[in-house]
Amino acid sequence: MTTTLTRTPFADAWLRDLWSPRFAAEAAHTTSAAPAADVYRDGEDLVARLDLPGVDPATDVTVEVEGRKLVVRGERKDQRSEESEGRRISEVRFGSFRRVVALPKAVDGDAVTASYDAGVLTVTVAGVFAGTTPQRIEVTTAA
Repeated sequence: MTTTLTRTPFADAWLRDLWSPRFAAEAAHTTSAAPAADVYRDGEDLVARLDLPGVDPATDVTVEVEGRKLVVRGERKDQRSEESEGRRISEVRFGSFRRVVALPKAVDGDAVTASYDAGVLTVTVAGVFAGTTPQRIEVTTAA
């Protein structure tokens, strides 16, 4: 019986970074205000979608490329008050966040676009997977 696994450089880097001490240190600096993120490949592009409801992207969010890293950082400043029937309810959520996505290769800042719609920040890194082809590794089992 022969099993074939397909590996890509992006998957290798992601798994390696996941277990590295650097990842643990970055995770320790992330607060509970860190947004949920969905990162996926769309053809030759990388797309990162982050949930940021109630955040003003013009003043509270920064998107940067640092070598082979896409860095999204910002601050939540959400305060709501409600008064009804003699009761006052006040809810405050705040805190800074930083999300880092490892890129398979360094890119120019011109390749990155970001848009904000309905509380979701979508960051696209165009062509970051161009020229990367999966390397097929054959796995054999002992008889």
